[in-house]
Amino acid sequence: MSKIQVNKLHTLTGHNDCIYALVEGVDPRKFYTGSGDGMVVEWDLDAPKDGKLIAKLSHSVYALAVDPERNLLFIGHNFEGVHVVDLNTKEEIWSLKITNQAIFDIKAYQGKLFVGTGDGVLTILDIEEKSLLKHIKLGEKSIRVMSLFPEKKHMAIGMSDNSVVILDLETFAPLKKMHNHTNSVFALRYAPDGKILVSGGRDAHLKVWSVDSYQEEESIVAHLYAINYLSFREDGKYFVTCSMDKSIKLWDGSSFKLLKVIDKARHAGHGTSVNKVLWSRYNHKIIAVSDDRTVSIWDIEL
Repeated sequence: MSKIQVNKLHTLTGHNDCIYALVEGVDPRKFYTGSGDGMVVEWDLDAPKDGKLIAKLSHSVYALAVDPERNLLFIGHNFEGVHVVDLNTKEEIWSLKITNQAIFDIKAYQGKLFVGTGDGVLTILDIEEKSLLKHIKLGEKSIRVMSLFPEKKHMAIGMSDNSVVILDLETFAPLKKMHNHTNSVFALRYAPDGKILVSGGRDAHLKVWSVDSYQEEESIVAHLYAINYLSFREDGKYFVTCSMDKSIKLWDGSSFKLLKVIDKARHAGHGTSVNKVLWSRYNHKIIAVSDDRTVSIWDIEL
């Protein structure tokens, strides 16, 4: 593990509460963060210290999503609904009050917006019509995380009932429900080549699933505490996980071997739970956000 060099580039401040949401922009030079104080900030990797406040909402923000076709940012406003910002003008252009629950994840796909909430309901909106299409009750507990696989027209959904649900994006029918985790599923991502799905959660285990069969292929004790999120490098050779144990871990994308631990003691990492992590497509830097109210940017030399 020693050959990999980790260099801390930036610690960004400005949020006044725990940062829960992180998403890459349509232009991958930009990324967006959302926090417990309702602030949504735009950052530029070429000038990372100059964060710009683009929304201030009355409740916390756990979920953000971008729509590349329309250059829109969707903000999950807990206990209210969805706010939509035009990324060209940085102005809010519409909003819909769709829930009195927490919104844990949002995904945009082919003109539809998928919103996962704390009562186990998946709400589907028509983006152009700004209207409600469908409510799907997937369980009694929260929908925590979603990952799209457009080529197969599947969406994987991680639930607080310990399951991963596979949804057909054309019929909206659940195709399969996997119960291999022993606690809530917080982290979920299809690999870039579409061959595997990786999940992680409160049980601190990573599970690797074959996308052909959705059978479990690997189970790894990956962290000390809950795995909050994961992100692949664009080429799929590596991925990173982040955890309530305050660390970020770097993994080989084919052997699933642990390659590096990024933590406070060795790499000026976060001092509290790391809530989201992103492997930037723009410059392959690692971006992470934490309960400590900061954004960190690292350079990884592999």
